Amino acid sequence: MFRNFRWVHDYVEQQLWNYAYLNAGLRINFNGKTFYSKNGLHDLLSKKTNAEHTRYPIIHLVGEDVEIALTHGEHYGEQYYSFVNGQNTTQGGTHLNAFREALVKTVRDHFKKNFEAKDIRESVIAAVSVRVEEPVFESQTKTRLGSDKIAPDGPNIRTWMSDFLTKALDNYLHENTEVAGQMLKRIQQSERERKEIAGVKKLANQRAKAANIHNKKLRDCRYHLNEKGPDDARENSTIFITEGDSASGSLTKSRDVNTQAVFSLRGKPLNCYGLTKKIVYQNEEFNLLQHALNIEDSLDDLRYNRVVIATDADVDGMHIRLLLLTFFLQFFPDLVRNHHLYILETPLFRVRDKRQTFYCYSEAEKQEAIQKLRGKPEITRFKGLGKSHPTNLPGSSMRTCAWSR
Repeated sequence: MFRNFRWVHDYVEQQLWNYAYLNAGLRINFNGKTFYSKNGLHDLLSKKTNAEHTRYPIIHLVGEDVEIALTHGEHYGEQYYSFVNGQNTTQGGTHLNAFREALVKTVRDHFKKNFEAKDIRESVIAAVSVRVEEPVFESQTKTRLGSDKIAPDGPNIRTWMSDFLTKALDNYLHENTEVAGQMLKRIQQSERERKEIAGVKKLANQRAKAANIHNKKLRDCRYHLNEKGPDDARENSTIFITEGDSASGSLTKSRDVNTQAVFSLRGKPLNCYGLTKKIVYQNEEFNLLQHALNIEDSLDDLRYNRVVIATDADVDGMHIRLLLLTFFLQFFPDLVRNHHLYILETPLFRVRDKRQTFYCYSEAEKQEAIQKLRGKPEITRFKGLGKSHPTNLPGSSMRTCAWSR
């Protein structure tokens, strides 16, 4: 039935690591490698995070049919790894929603202060595993839990999770006052940053709305990921971020107007490494970009399934690519983690004769093409997207590569 199959070892090994983390003490041998975890989800979080970028040591809580590891980092957004009965629920579900709500309630009660939920959860990194009787998932791939009961005749998942965290996390914070102090400082920092942003956010959003009416930077498409429409069109919705009007002109002429949009930058964007999110609202170009993507608050209403960085294959293009990667990693890391960010690879050379044409992405590919054609083929060195003829874009002469950390 499956003739031309192959094992993707990275995927298999990731699954085996998950099973090891979820079953502390279990030893799995695979192709000469051993997968073993002594401390369960604590080990998972230790592997996924850099200790230098966390505010306090990982909190590890284990109860009957539930295990939780959590800490706060220095990044923006929330980062979760959730599991139900050993299944990695990448899209969360009722158990993860219950954890997020219970975390807010427990922290508020412990510190006796009515913090904003967003301030408490900002930069949180957590792994959550639960065991549920007769779970109901919302899709065949079991990536999102839909059932709201821990068992058919058992308590509600929200109540059960709240009861567990109220006792376990509150006790931990009382016993580890230094950790509690670091958590409080991180929450207060998020609160200060949110209030600082509030001063410029309203004005920036008003400007963005006014600009969106006649936004010359964005040449939009017809169908979007967050709107009703054919499933394949929503899935293929793409925005190309280009370095200037010249490159965007070629892409605009060759794009599929139903599913492909183009956003043109004005020169090199600001290097935002180490800056706060306030800069996103102060910088007009960044603000327009986040509004075009509709990711100001979360990815829930992301307008395009694929965000493609489409810069030239030269030194300036590489620099702009790195600056954009810095922007997304600094302020919108979930866009990367959820595999929405891509890099467009454009050909460096075109090698052709009267019968065949080859688009080459390296010097080695160019030499191979010359050998295939023999004789004296015509060789063209592309300077950038703006110099590429629209009929060559975005078809066979370009390719996209998913990018992730």
